[in-house]
Amino acid sequence: MRQLMTAALVGTALMVGMPQFAVADDSAASGGGIRSVRERVESSMVVRGNLSIETDGSVSALQLDKEEALPVGVVSMVRDAAMKWRFEPILREGTAVRALAPMSLRVVARKIDGDRYEISLRGINFARLDDEDDAENIARIEMKPPRYPEQAFRAGVSGSVYLLLKVDRDGKVADTFAEQVNLTVLSRESEQRWARDLLAKSALAASRRWTFRVPTQGPNAAQPFWVVRVPVSYALDRGAAEGQDAGRWVSYVPGPRERAPWRDDAEQIGFSPDALVDGSVNLVDNRGPHLLTPLQGG
Repeated sequence: MRQLMTAALVGTALMVGMPQFAVADDSAASGGGIRSVRERVESSMVVRGNLSIETDGSVSALQLDKEEALPVGVVSMVRDAAMKWRFEPILREGTAVRALAPMSLRVVARKIDGDRYEISLRGINFARLDDEDDAENIARIEMKPPRYPEQAFRAGVSGSVYLLLKVDRDGKVADTFAEQVNLTVLSRESEQRWARDLLAKSALAASRRWTFRVPTQGPNAAQPFWVVRVPVSYALDRGAAEGQDAGRWVSYVPGPRERAPWRDDAEQIGFSPDALVDGSVNLVDNRGPHLLTPLQGG
């Protein structure tokens, strides 16, 4: 279910012009030129909130964070879809219970023509964020952020890297993988690949030195290792990180989704790593609610 909305419902500051770098030949004959990359540009915002899930797996209520700051059309679409979702019943000691679950959801907009935009729900995450007081979850100990690559800074490259980490029982990173890199700059396809690789290498190098406090209680404590996701943002300005500034649209060129060779289990319906909040630590197998119905609510 995709919806067409006018700019008035979608909100302001949508689809603003993206900066360009290393612009070269953009003729129609030039494969992977600026024009073809521009066609992939989309704008999105991360919407956060909490879902009330009943014992039968239905949704009885949705509370959105800072709802007053969100575009009215986005609020309506998210609420309509969420009330149609159905989850596996959440069990506690074998009995289905009501639950309040955190949610982060990516809403994506593409311009169709004139004043009209196509709005869709692209990715969702129900994982709990890192909590220093939760012995069943994973939490950061030392996560020194990566340095901005000098080549990227000089070229005006910015974007987000979505990392997948394998953490061993000592809390050290045993393996790391860049699942996706989205760029907030516009260039030819060859330059997009160069920029994605540059940011990914920087984030991967930094993540190998990170340490975590691993789960010591609950069903996760006995695992031989833990898998976590961490989004890393490279921004040339000092504005709020994506997902932490309600109602803010971000325009970007989405990169391809890659799969770590050491992770072969299926993701739940509607999951996307770029639905995560910048800088958060997200335990992959943390017993979050399992969505059974389509994300779009259809």
